[in-house]
Amino acid sequence: MREDFVDPRSGSSDDERALEAGLRPTALSEFVGQRELKEHLNIVLGAAQKRGQAADHLLLAGPPGLGKTTLAGIVATEMGARLHVTSGPALERAGDLAAILTSLESNDVLFIDEIHRLSRTVEEILYPAMEDFQIDLVVGKGPAASSIRLTLPRFTLIGATTRTGMITGPLRDRFGLVARLEYYEPRELEEIVTRAARILHVPIDAQGASQIARRSRGTPRIANRLLRRVRDFADMRGNGSIDDSVAHEASGCSASTTRVSTRSTGPS
Repeated sequence: MREDFVDPRSGSSDDERALEAGLRPTALSEFVGQRELKEHLNIVLGAAQKRGQAADHLLLAGPPGLGKTTLAGIVATEMGARLHVTSGPALERAGDLAAILTSLESNDVLFIDEIHRLSRTVEEILYPAMEDFQIDLVVGKGPAASSIRLTLPRFTLIGATTRTGMITGPLRDRFGLVARLEYYEPRELEEIVTRAARILHVPIDAQGASQIARRSRGTPRIANRLLRRVRDFADMRGNGSIDDSVAHEASGCSASTTRVSTRSTGPS
């Protein structure tokens, strides 16, 4: 898969983002959980591949950390397409979105995180782009201004939102598939933790993986973060392996550190 990241989001270090990205599955067969959604995606992507066309537009909703960005990357990989990533808050003007849309190639995947935060002006640019694969651009100013219509290659828009109720009806109606990601079962998180530990070359037994999974609040992102903290604890206080006792003690220390940090963030 060719990747073209246009993502201005920040909040964690480059190394942390790279590590998190390295733990993400790259194929639908590797993605754990969300069984019903995976079945729908298998049909949508398989049909698009059979026709030799871009997949239908997808709207993924649900709490943070459940795999919306990961699924966008998987869709691009399965379709052999290039992935463009941006977010609603980053698209401040209609021209920002127009610049990305006009750079797309046939069958490309455009992922817009926090799509519910698009301004109304930017959102209206998306309507003809999603439906007719065309956009109208205004050239010039004042009496000399004129509008030109540009034809876009067929592409797949994947929108992600944590606030489904903030998506306007006209935008929602233009997505071919609207799906909600649910929190994960402990056994699914155990599988995710075990896979991540294998990628990180961290020895872990079933009890250690279960201990981390139970503390992850149904969220893979939290599970992977806890695994990295427990790995550090195992390296410094143990023999580098994660079992039930190491995971229990390390997770307790992580929770205690978080509470202390939270209490100490008030004004000085």
